[in-house]
Amino acid sequence: MKQILIATHNPGKIIEYKIILRNLPLKLVTLHDLGIAAEPEEDGATFEENAIKKSEYYSRLANLPVIAEDSGLEIDYLNGEPGVYSRRWPGYKATDEELVEMTLQKLKGVPYEKRTAQFRVAMAYQASRYDKAVTAEGILRGIILEKVAAPIIPGFSFRSLFFVSEIKKTLGEMNIEEEARVAHRRKAIEKLMALILQSDQ
Repeated sequence: MKQILIATHNPGKIIEYKIILRNLPLKLVTLHDLGIAAEPEEDGATFEENAIKKSEYYSRLANLPVIAEDSGLEIDYLNGEPGVYSRRWPGYKATDEELVEMTLQKLKGVPYEKRTAQFRVAMAYQASRYDKAVTAEGILRGIILEKVAAPIIPGFSFRSLFFVSEIKKTLGEMNIEEEARVAHRRKAIEKLMALILQSDQ
């Protein structure tokens, strides 16, 4: 069975990947499984640049095929902010609560129909340390609510505000099965599926 490293320290993302890929002949390996705590510096100007940096970095460390990603929230009314700086929007590594409060303040008084936004993920798949990364993008559209609709999930600041019409819930209110069904990660990984399933032989 083919082994693939899911290159994230985020336990929520790991669960999501396991659900999305659960019926495939793949053995998912985590950074924790390999005892890898190191992280590359995410200083790229785009999600794609950061995803490629991660895939290259971890493929060298682990010598396994790697799925890596970078993702964030893009708010239309704010010209795509916070985007690639979603975690460091205020200029430093903010807490989840600070990011939620900042979002609400920046959209204060903005009518519902103008509160559109999207989660964007750039995903990189690298078959080996000698191969170039191949990338794909996934987008999930939604609306930023005027107040928090669910408890803030650690590490997922904006999900308690991001309402998805298809499910009629915020991401924070969805169970993991519902989220995996509509997730931007699923959309990206489906574009890479043929490569991911390709035999090592």
